Amino acid sequence: MNDQGFSRRSALRAAGVAGAGLGIGSMSTPSAFASAQGVEAEAGVGSEAGAAPAAPPRRGETMIGVPFEGRGTIRIGIIGLGQRGGSMIDLYLALEGVRVVALCDPVREKAERAAKKVTDAGQPAPALYTKGDHDFEKLCERGDLDFVYVATPWDWHFEMAKAAMKGGKHVGVECPVALELDQLWELVDLSERTRRHCMQLENCAYGQNEMRVLRMAHEGLFGDLLHAAGAYLHDLRGLMFDPDYYEGPWRRLWHTRLRGDLYPNHGFGPAANYMDINRGDRAVRIATFGSPSLGLAAYREQNMPPGHESWKESYIESDLSISLVQTAKGRVIRLEHGVSNPHPYSRLNILGGTKGVFEDYPPRIYLEPDMSGDEWGDFAKYEKWDHWLWKEHADPPGGHGGMDYIMLFRLIQCMRLGLIPDFDVYDAATWTSPVPLSHASIKAHGAPQRIPDFTRGLWEKERGGVDSEKPEG
Repeated sequence: MNDQGFSRRSALRAAGVAGAGLGIGSMSTPSAFASAQGVEAEAGVGSEAGAAPAAPPRRGETMIGVPFEGRGTIRIGIIGLGQRGGSMIDLYLALEGVRVVALCDPVREKAERAAKKVTDAGQPAPALYTKGDHDFEKLCERGDLDFVYVATPWDWHFEMAKAAMKGGKHVGVECPVALELDQLWELVDLSERTRRHCMQLENCAYGQNEMRVLRMAHEGLFGDLLHAAGAYLHDLRGLMFDPDYYEGPWRRLWHTRLRGDLYPNHGFGPAANYMDINRGDRAVRIATFGSPSLGLAAYREQNMPPGHESWKESYIESDLSISLVQTAKGRVIRLEHGVSNPHPYSRLNILGGTKGVFEDYPPRIYLEPDMSGDEWGDFAKYEKWDHWLWKEHADPPGGHGGMDYIMLFRLIQCMRLGLIPDFDVYDAATWTSPVPLSHASIKAHGAPQRIPDFTRGLWEKERGGVDSEKPEG
């Protein structure tokens, strides 16, 4: 089908424009972990993961298909002004119709530096919340905020997302949105009860290559989809031992607590979009295997002086974890996580179907009938399939190749125009669920773990998502 053709996905995109688990301390008991999952037992999934109880009863109406209210100016509060939050504020200030009203960080100097960026942009001085770790609660109680952005260490994401929704605000959270299954269910329930959106701000879903592949997949160029892969392969050894970059050892300490995929969202989010997870298909189970944990200890041996705080740490996180996720339609998604060994940065980003395959890092493609033999094709020749966001913003500002800006532009556009967000709390919970479940699977020697149906049965309904049409106005 050519670029101007009509398809089922085109219709869905146009319609879109119109419009519980255990704590970390219990993870050492895989059987208890699996039996406590609030997940609906499914026929055909297999018995390896055990019979799981039904999902918790819904306490509010679904947030699927719920649009933002629509308003000319979006008033924002930002919690966390370190490496991520301190740079993302520049992109918020570059967007039309955004006012940064409040800032929170326990390090007052960081809040003051960010506040200067706000006033330098010609906006009124924002309120500052710097009185300890829990001052974010007062920010979330303000009556003049529409959206709260959370960019803090992972340990705080869940509590901050809760506080924002309870305070009547929509909330966007950096990866991962939470770290335990019961926390994910609580965020789903709270979003439904408060009628506030809770979103995993997954920037990789807005990468140029990811969005091009998404459109091509939905227009049928890959045929029937069969498999996908995504990863976070990034040598973080130096950064994890840098006391300034992560402001202490918080990220390194997660390698002493869990064995599985600590950061699945960058790979899982785009792959889930390709396969319409929660929009006609769903992820039903995950099996994970992990390598020995050697990389951080070896780095410490070579680089850390005697007496450094890290010598008290025992690392259990697999240097490489490999997960296989199976969907209700029988398709397979491979996820990998490795941050403790030498490796060039890669998210894998693979999609295969009955007509061909795309593989990233470097980008290459093989599609029938365009190609034959053993030579890869030139992915650049498929630029006509770029998403309208990338056609409209060919050279976006900001880091990560511009995907951060594209993500925020689209978020603010949806909020201002009163559109349905591209992804919701059900996506956030699904994309994050491999964090606890991969750990449980490794502890159970690779036994599959059931992935909860956070939509409570509504995944079977086709609906729009990141593959959107350009709105009018």
